[in-house]
Amino acid sequence: MSRVESRHEETRARLTMHILLIEDDTKTGEYLKKGLGESGYNVDWTQHGADGLHMALHTMYDLIVLDVMLPGIDGFQIIELLRARQDVPVLFLTARDQLHDRIRGLELGADDYLVKPFSFTELLLRIRTILRRGVVREADHFHLADLELDLVRRRVTRQQQVIVLTNKEFALLHLFLRRTGDVLSRTQIASEVWDMNFDSDTNVVDVAVKRLRSKVDQSYPNKLIHTIRGIGYVCEVRPCGPDANPL
Repeated sequence: MSRVESRHEETRARLTMHILLIEDDTKTGEYLKKGLGESGYNVDWTQHGADGLHMALHTMYDLIVLDVMLPGIDGFQIIELLRARQDVPVLFLTARDQLHDRIRGLELGADDYLVKPFSFTELLLRIRTILRRGVVREADHFHLADLELDLVRRRVTRQQQVIVLTNKEFALLHLFLRRTGDVLSRTQIASEVWDMNFDSDTNVVDVAVKRLRSKVDQSYPNKLIHTIRGIGYVCEVRPCGPDANPL
């Protein structure tokens, strides 16, 4: 395919991309709708927070460009409500330039945060990057049998009973649940949980797994964390039985 044909293919792909712009300033909204439209995107624009939330929840968009300061309901409230329902990519475009605002926006689930005044070229590049990347957001909740981990609230329950874990135990369980069914070596576990190279002379991983098991498995008939001798561990549901759960 020639370079010209490649550009034409990219343009046709953008024409199928549907963007929701939630921006209350008329001049900025008109400028963005025109510029993004000329760049090949299909753009819906609203100036009201409540209308924007309604549109986002009832129309399939590839991306939402969202201001923070909006009438009725602000951008932070919008993304918080959105994230409870869907994973559509969100790019904040706002005059709120304080570090704590940027941190809050990203912690609420934004894919990017661009401060006004802005370069349209930079905005366009960020939009293209997000759309190429797609939705890669990690799940907030993990379930395995009767065990549940809530990443946002940092809460673990089994049979609806809260289990108190240390930070490292929580990180270890999070790893196990993210990789359910995968056999994880001690080296992999040490690298991801402790950010360290595994030393065969240390038993830090085995000790941590033993402590985690005492909290999430010991009091329950259906064990979830299993030893794979000579390799490491796997977290998965296995049939109950006398030989079903190797130590």
